[in-house]
Amino acid sequence: MSKGRLRVEREEPVGRLVLDNPERRNAISADMWRAIAPAITVLNADVSIRCIVIRGEGTQAFAAGADISEFEKNRSSQDQVKDYEAATAAAHRAIESSPKPVIALIHGFCVGGGLAVALSCDLRYADASSRFAIPAARLGLGYGVHGTNRLVVTVGHANAREIMFSARRYDANEALAMGLVNRVLPDADLDDYVRKIAVELAANAPMTIAASKAVINALTEAKDDYSAAEATVAHCMKSEDYVEGRRAFMEKRTPVFKGK
Repeated sequence: MSKGRLRVEREEPVGRLVLDNPERRNAISADMWRAIAPAITVLNADVSIRCIVIRGEGTQAFAAGADISEFEKNRSSQDQVKDYEAATAAAHRAIESSPKPVIALIHGFCVGGGLAVALSCDLRYADASSRFAIPAARLGLGYGVHGTNRLVVTVGHANAREIMFSARRYDANEALAMGLVNRVLPDADLDDYVRKIAVELAANAPMTIAASKAVINALTEAKDDYSAAEATVAHCMKSEDYVEGRRAFMEKRTPVFKGK
């Protein structure tokens, strides 16, 4: 059985969630799925953390999917499937709804459930050796509406159809061309690049980022009611950070945002 765990690290202003199961290419165990939402909640509550990075342990894989070795134990009955799917759904919702920007740092294999986690993140940066796939069509699995929607809004329906129907593996350049990742870096440069980007995002106005994320999520989910997202925008306009941003611009200095 899997011995994987989810590791939480802090290097202010960046928090990291590490999918730590290298013996199985960081396959995500049931316990790891269950740990994601509480870990995101803790990082959301930490005002010193302005950006979250999710990565796999080492450089062989981001995550090679859900840990199939557990399926006989954890997904062999209807109730077990329901509980397991509730845990994965909670993990994805937590990542997607975090008010902080979430970056997927992708080394190596990013497959199945691992790619689903990456798609729940706001930004995806990959190394040149990374490989992507959703092998559901070779496993007899069905992908639900929410997860499939994240794929469709990211790469478009034509690319999504090929990914889902073919179950083929895509290299980093193919992933970049279809918009599955934001940027591809040389293997040795990826960690430093993501660290730099995370710090840059952390220096920007957190309320503005949270509002932008809420609006973009509402649009991509085609919600009928945008009032909650619009409220986050209105809140920015009444904030101390908005005053600070205006003053810093006029005074030609770097703003210091406090998230208030």
